[in-house]
Amino acid sequence: MSDAYFSQSKLLWTPIHPRLAASEVLRRHINRKHDLELEDYHNLHKYSVEDYTFWLDLWEFLGIISSIPPRKDRIMEPGKLPEIPVWFPEAKLNYAENLLYRRDDATALTEAGETGVVTHVTFRELYERVGAMAAALRVNGLQVGDRVAAIVTNSTNAVVIALATASIGGIFSSTATDMGTQGVLDRYRQIQPKFVFAETETLYAGKVIDLLPKVTEVIKDLSTKGLKCAILLPSRISGKELLIPDMSKSLTLADFLKTGDNRPLTFEQLPFSQPLYILYSSGTSGKPKCIVHCAGGVLINSKKDIRMGYNLSSDDTYFQYTTTGWMMWTFMLTGLSCGARLILYDGSPFHPTVEKYLKFVSDQRVTSFGTSPRFLAEVQGEASGPVATFEALRTLNVTGAIFTPPMFEWTQEAFGKHVHLVSTSGGTDICSAFVTGVSSLPVYAGEIQVKDLGMKVEVFDPAGNNIEHVGQPGELVCTRPHPSLPIAFWGDESGQKLRDAYFSTYPGIWRQGDFMVINPATKGIIILGRSDGVLNPGGVRFGSGEIYTIMEQFSASIDDSLCIGQRRPQDKDERVLLFLKMRQGHRFSPGLVDEIKTAIRKGLSPRHVPAYIFEVSDIPYTVNGKKIEIAVKQIVSGSNLQPSGTVANPEALQLYYKYRDIEKIVGVQRAKL
Repeated sequence: MSDAYFSQSKLLWTPIHPRLAASEVLRRHINRKHDLELEDYHNLHKYSVEDYTFWLDLWEFLGIISSIPPRKDRIMEPGKLPEIPVWFPEAKLNYAENLLYRRDDATALTEAGETGVVTHVTFRELYERVGAMAAALRVNGLQVGDRVAAIVTNSTNAVVIALATASIGGIFSSTATDMGTQGVLDRYRQIQPKFVFAETETLYAGKVIDLLPKVTEVIKDLSTKGLKCAILLPSRISGKELLIPDMSKSLTLADFLKTGDNRPLTFEQLPFSQPLYILYSSGTSGKPKCIVHCAGGVLINSKKDIRMGYNLSSDDTYFQYTTTGWMMWTFMLTGLSCGARLILYDGSPFHPTVEKYLKFVSDQRVTSFGTSPRFLAEVQGEASGPVATFEALRTLNVTGAIFTPPMFEWTQEAFGKHVHLVSTSGGTDICSAFVTGVSSLPVYAGEIQVKDLGMKVEVFDPAGNNIEHVGQPGELVCTRPHPSLPIAFWGDESGQKLRDAYFSTYPGIWRQGDFMVINPATKGIIILGRSDGVLNPGGVRFGSGEIYTIMEQFSASIDDSLCIGQRRPQDKDERVLLFLKMRQGHRFSPGLVDEIKTAIRKGLSPRHVPAYIFEVSDIPYTVNGKKIEIAVKQIVSGSNLQPSGTVANPEALQLYYKYRDIEKIVGVQRAKL
């Protein structure tokens, strides 16, 4: 076992009332029901991945609403792919019905943004608005299995469109308004939606953005591929409803809703495996894969994660900062099935100031706040003094990138020692988590607390051996099926593309593509980076996350960093390159390079020290805030790739092409010195 991975695993938080954790309530429920003696979370997890009866227990415990419940003797049956079974084949339910079970006058949604205007929608009003939208969709021909696409902000309208589509049995798919035209078309050309909803104007970082040119191009293109109607949403700034000139298939939202016939809202009772959402792979180096998720799988697994990991209930307020283009938006919606209030925030958290944004979180008495390590790093760099009081905050949920031990410690101090830091890792691929937090166990800096219930997560070496108990890093795999496995890639009739994406490395076993290690002492999990981007100089495998942890020591002068491997045809071995983006007012220098190499050598090992460290003006990110390591690795290794619409700053990728000829770069730098 290498202690280097766990040297910063400092105890940060201990639960005050562990017996009140939802996972503990579930454990006691299962013990009583089956006359078992599961003693703690880890015993509960063992039961959850050894006996499929767990999913029936969970169905009952979560109160899943259905017209036909699952049969106890038929939990699953074979599917098109042997790796992906059909779950609960007899059950009938509707996803939207489960999210709209509350119909009282408590607040369901709070909508806000940069303008400071805050509006509230009650559960009763949400139900009525979904009903009006569903009526219009039905009158205009939406049927079970039809696709509804949306280019929308994080808003009440977006929630209403998604739930109305689900109530009928349509398939919903959304992209954020900041995605480029080509990125939108790369997605929607594949799924050929019957309806498209689109914003015409939006506001970000204080700038009004006219979306009509992009939306016009998208609608005209899709009109030749089965689009029946485009519905244009009113401006979030002026409230005006704009139409595309000479576009017969476009309607304003108000006019579209008028086509409805006031029929009562009904929920189609559909199979557990009925397609619900189409989400997308990042597509940073090619067309994105269209990942089809089923209604029952999304519902039961995301509700499990929200209830067990976040302890969310009907007394809570859940704020996940996200766009509609990230899986966390669909995940967040499931909070309604717990009866919680959702905060829908659209805009930049840094405009006009991050302090104002964090004060909003505190003033709204958010109990569960979801964000990313990147945001926290920006707050650390920009906020002056205490970030806010956060008196109501109970859990801070962090996902989307590597959450380093130093950032864990800073976050715990900044947001309050009473706050439970819930670090998770999962993905768009499963629309839920593989590893997560739980409020019955302590939190250690840099570690994700536990394996998620029902997810048989293991750590494999290249030969397929489980190495988790020796504290060595390897591939994150899931060796047993669960209900939120994707049911298909859209258009992949044989299923071969799906099998190649997840089950080809270890036949029959899901490979997530993450590099991880488990602490044998605490059983906590550390995600070390994407396994496709695993660094392997001289046969020593390690993840970029280890380097990023060391780089936290230099956060006062370094704004961001990117660590990748380079392997060109003429190279006998891979070498590690580290790119630095300096903070304003700080200079890149040979002295800084020496300090960084010394810190890495001391904190990790001589084998971890990058071969070269360079300064760059920008680090590429996806629109969902994830560093783009693999594309940069491909570029510096000789690949010519075209950035897709998921790259937030595609011009940044151009900065790295010159590092293919690294000897020339180094020679020029030495000449300057």
